[in-house]
Order: sequence, then C-alpha cells, then structure tokens
Amino acid sequence: MQTDKEFKQVIVVRNDLKLPKGKLAVQVAHASVTAAFEVYKKKKEWFDIWMKQGQRKIVVKVKDLNELEQIYKKAIEMSLPVCIIRDAGLTVVPPGTITCAGIGPAPAELVDKITGHLKLL
Repeated sequence: MQTDKEFKQVIVVRNDLKLPKGKLAVQVAHASVTAAFEVYKKKKEWFDIWMKQGQRKIVVKVKDLNELEQIYKKAIEMSLPVCIIRDAGLTVVPPGTITCAGIGPAPAELVDKITGHLKLL
C-alpha cells in the first residue's frame, strides 16, 4: 500500500437533531472509534497508514436522516468502510435514533467523492 496518499476519516452528523454539544461529541466519538475498528479488522494497512499520518478526522453535517442515508449508501457502493451510529436513547433522543455515520479511515480522494461537498459542522 502506498503511503504517499493522504488518509482521513469523516464523521457525518445529522444537523436536524440539534444535539447538545456534549451529546454531539459523544456521538462523533462513537462513530470515529467504531469506523476505525472496522477498518482495523478489514483493511489494517489503511488503519496503520492513517495512524502514522496523525489520524486526520473531519466532521461534517447533513440536513436530515434521508441525506445521511444517501451518504451511507454511496460509501457502501464504493466499498468504503462505513458505520451508522444509533443512540441508546438514555438521554436526549429516542432509542435507536440514527445520529451520525463514520466513513474511513480511507484514502482521502475516495472519501471526498462522497463527502467533499458537505459543510463542516
């Protein structure tokens, strides 16, 4: 695997939920760890490169669940590592609410094809 490629992870968050900052931070952390663990199990070389490059992470927003699901489906179609985070529902949102998705770590050029148009959170 070439190490001259830039690798990154993108966390895509639903903006319509208007989560409090602390809750939002926890959901983003869940997505980052879950997605990274999946990459570690399935594409360890990508994980290793990402770790050596400083674990770049970007957090972006989508307007609602529909847009998040579209991003998720595109990642699957491109065979990129992706996860969906569903909240346990103990505090702010009902159990099972989809809050965000984690894509990568993966080559930045591939992730950008899916998330490059999204605005930073």
